[in-house]
Amino acid sequence: MGDGPRFAVLGPVRGWRGDAELDLGAPQQRAMLAFLLLQEGRAAAAQTIVEALWGDRPPERARGAIRTYASRLRSAVEPDRARPAVLVTAGDGYRLVLPGEGLDATLFRTRLAAAERARASGELDAARRLVADALALWTGDPLDDLPGPFARAQRARLAEWRLVASQTRFELDLALGLHEEAVAELTVLAAEHPLREAFQRLLMLALHRSGRRAEAIEVFERSRSLLDAELGLDPDPDLVELRRLIAAGPTVFSAVAQLPSDLIDFTGRQERARELARLLSDGPTVAAVCGPVGVGTSALALHVAHLVRDVYPDGQFYADLRRSGPDAILLDFLRTLGVRAENVTDREERAALLRSALRGRRMLLVLDNAPDAASLRPLLPDGGECSVLVTCRARPEGIAHVIELDEFSEDEALAFFGRVAGHDRVAREPDAVAEAVALCGRLPLALRILAARLASRPGWTAGSLVRRLADERRRLAELKVGTLGVEAAFAREYARLDAGQARAFRLLAQRGRPSFSLDMAAELLKRPREEVEGTLAALVGFGLLTSPSPGRFRYPDLLHLYARHLP
Repeated sequence: MGDGPRFAVLGPVRGWRGDAELDLGAPQQRAMLAFLLLQEGRAAAAQTIVEALWGDRPPERARGAIRTYASRLRSAVEPDRARPAVLVTAGDGYRLVLPGEGLDATLFRTRLAAAERARASGELDAARRLVADALALWTGDPLDDLPGPFARAQRARLAEWRLVASQTRFELDLALGLHEEAVAELTVLAAEHPLREAFQRLLMLALHRSGRRAEAIEVFERSRSLLDAELGLDPDPDLVELRRLIAAGPTVFSAVAQLPSDLIDFTGRQERARELARLLSDGPTVAAVCGPVGVGTSALALHVAHLVRDVYPDGQFYADLRRSGPDAILLDFLRTLGVRAENVTDREERAALLRSALRGRRMLLVLDNAPDAASLRPLLPDGGECSVLVTCRARPEGIAHVIELDEFSEDEALAFFGRVAGHDRVAREPDAVAEAVALCGRLPLALRILAARLASRPGWTAGSLVRRLADERRRLAELKVGTLGVEAAFAREYARLDAGQARAFRLLAQRGRPSFSLDMAAELLKRPREEVEGTLAALVGFGLLTSPSPGRFRYPDLLHLYARHLP
């Protein structure tokens, strides 16, 4: 971030330039700084700052004090006071201009958002590391020792962020089997927040899975007594059910909970989500969500899986077939169900064991990123009460219930962008946001990345995004945040093509228009029609083309751009 200052509010308010700590002045002056920092680039009028610092009883010379604080803060934070670039005047008030990494609270949220994406993709180890990195930014009580009504209100809000992140961290610990390691920290956290039932539940699970059933039940009894004494309430029904399952013993306590978390900003696809949820709620079935790279097949499937969790009381399995093959997944599912199959090496035998272990259970299996029907076959249950939800690139053979996704509609794209970037950012520049959305081809992956970049950079505008996206040759490079990138997602699928498929993908894009017919493709590639038909079907299967009708094919906008610029 060059020579710019950086600040911390997740503890005492502090600031640095390079390795040198800045003198931020007296508590009231630091309270004004904290208020401006937490506006995240938005301007604040003088009267708003006065109310934040003194409430409805400000001193007579409050506005003069604000100007004095601003002058002193500029002495501390500006490299050149004659040309303020950090604390700038806005009307009769001020705003702070910082890069996203210039404030620990912004960096905290960025890391948590990355953790949620990793968790949704099944990368639990990576998600846990990101959450731990986010929590490591905390150095004490937020806004410690600052006066004023704003600081009091924000202290509670920021502390809640920390608790939610801690809960996520321990959920990931338990999902990764780190039960015994989690017990000590959860015991402290549950004691510090005895009325927060989520922590009591996690501690009960960690104790139970560590073989300490009696202690797990004791946690429940203490929580029930305290809730009754303090609030006159009964425990949450989920906590009561957990206590029953633990008390019944390991043979009854067999629910599986492998689903990555649902996206907190899931938007759009509501009709499709309801359709899929109804289907999975009506009885055992196999359904699929398919579509090209970046349209959000996994996001929709996981959202729906969470909607119908209660329909499958014996639990939910999750596997990403892009990262693990059927043999490893079969072994993992069997091990989770208590079936030792390490010595069984034949795939069909393992598949038979899984079908047997699933009989009599009502479970949902989410099989993400299935490359083909052959990889799915051994993982499918044999009738019974289980359902399967598959995501894949092309419409799979042998599955009757298929939902095909394309890019967002314009309304869905704008709503989604606003949910991630902040609706106020959209309201400020509706035309620029609409243009940015169009330049992204309304592709959900691209929109998430672009909106996340805008959210993490308060000094940017939607207009600045449009300017960055205007150059076609740089557009894909701009659609990247952290380890998530549109071009990288496209490149992963392109790398799987054989030489003939790769040649066709490149050449067909050079004709300029994204849509074409089978006959046009055969003429351009100078290959037999039947051979070209097989090649195009393969490209659809890799999610690099769509086929809106028989004999017709189309590049999604950003894939067309990617293909045109391939060497």
